[in-house]
Amino acid sequence: MKTYMEAEQYILDIPKFAGKHTLADTKRLLEEIVGGRIKSRIIHVAGTNGKGSVCAYLRSILMESGYSVGMFISPHLETMRERISINDVMISEEDFISSFEKIKKVSSKENHPSFFEFLFLMAMDYFRKREPKYIILETGLGGRLDATNCIEKPDVCIITEIGFDHMQYLGNQICEIAAEKAGIIKPGVPVVLMDKRPESTKVLTEYAKKAQSPAIIIGKDNILNVNINNKTIDFSFHTGYYNYVSLLLDTVALYQTENAALAVAAAKVLNDEKITESSIRNGLRLAKWQGRMEEVMPGIYLDGAHNEDGIEALWQTVQRDGCKGKRFLLFGVVRDKRYDIMIEKIIESGLFNQVAITPLETDRSATIEELKTIWGQYTKMTCSFHVDAEEAYDYLLSLKKEEDVIYIAGSIYLIGQIKSLMRRKQND
Repeated sequence: MKTYMEAEQYILDIPKFAGKHTLADTKRLLEEIVGGRIKSRIIHVAGTNGKGSVCAYLRSILMESGYSVGMFISPHLETMRERISINDVMISEEDFISSFEKIKKVSSKENHPSFFEFLFLMAMDYFRKREPKYIILETGLGGRLDATNCIEKPDVCIITEIGFDHMQYLGNQICEIAAEKAGIIKPGVPVVLMDKRPESTKVLTEYAKKAQSPAIIIGKDNILNVNINNKTIDFSFHTGYYNYVSLLLDTVALYQTENAALAVAAAKVLNDEKITESSIRNGLRLAKWQGRMEEVMPGIYLDGAHNEDGIEALWQTVQRDGCKGKRFLLFGVVRDKRYDIMIEKIIESGLFNQVAITPLETDRSATIEELKTIWGQYTKMTCSFHVDAEEAYDYLLSLKKEEDVIYIAGSIYLIGQIKSLMRRKQND
C-alpha cells in the first residue's frame, strides 16, 4: 500500500473475507511478528463501560511517573490511527503503513486476521519497534476469546463495570457477560474489579479465586466526599490499602470517579517505586479523554453513552450540571443496542426539554422508522427527526440560547461524526 487511506480501506474491507480465529491462531501470528521481543509491562483492561477512560487515566499516571506508554484501544472516533498510540500521540501514517505491511505479509487467505485481530497485531508490531515501558491493551468486546487475550502473563488485569451490551455474543444474563469478561483473568495475576452489580462481582471473584489471582475490589464505599465544581470533580479514594484525599479530575462526569479509582488501584498494584502519590494526583488531574462528557463548545457536551448503563450515568451527571436554561439532547444509536430501554431512561429522567433524533453513518444504525416507533410511544417530551447528524446538530444550535445546554449521546459513532462535522465547519 502506498497511502494511509489505501491501508485503512483494506482493513475496513477485511470482514468481507476473514472470520475470527482462535486465540492459538492469533498467538502464532503474534509470535511470528514479535517473537520474544516484547519487554514492556502489560496492563489488560476489559469490561462493559469505562474501559477507555480507565486506559486514559492509567496512561496519564504512568506518563507523569516518567514512563513511555503504548496504548491499544477500540473503537476510534475519527481515524483508525487513534487505536494505536505512544503516550498521547497516535501512530503516524508512515508507521501505520509500515506495520500494516508487516501484518499483511504474514497473513494468508487461509489464515487472515479479522479486522480487530489485524489492528491488534499492528499495534504489537509498532510497540515492539518503539519499546514503551508499559503497554495498555483494551479488549474489543468480551475478554475470553478477545485477540488481546493471547497475552499470557500481563502484570495486572482490570475489569470495569459489567452491564448489558453485545448480548448476541456474550449472553443475555449479567452472570454470562461477566464470565466472558472474566476470561482475561490469568493465574496469579492481580485483578482490579469494579463492584457495581452483586451478580457480576460474584462471578468475577469466583474466577479470581480459582486462578489464585489477588482481587482488589472497588465499590461505591471506596469513593468518598465527591464534589462537583464548575469544571472539575474532587473526591477521596479510600480502601484498606490506600487513602487519597481530594483527587482532582478535569471533568464534570460523575462516573469518571469510578474509572479513576480503578486506574489508581491498578497503578498501586504495579508496585513501581516511580509511581508516587504526586504522579498519581498529577496524572489524574491532567488526563484527557475525548467524547466522555467533553465540552467541545460552551454549553455543548459530547458523551459516549452508548448503552442503558451509559445513559443512566449520563443523566446522573446532567441532573447536577446547574443548567439555568433548557437542556437539549441529540440522539442516535445502533440497532443492536437495547435502545428501547435507553430511550425509556431518557424519558423517565425528565431532564431534557427537547430531543433531536438522527440515524448514523453506519449500516449498524437504527433507522428513523425504528426510532420513531419507540419515541412515538411517549408524549411528554418534544422530539424532532432528522435525515442526518448535521441537520440535527444545526437544528439544536438554532434553538440554543446562551444559558441552554446541548448534550450529544447514544453512540460512539455519533460522537465521531459530530467531532468531524465541527472540525469541518471550523475549517470552512
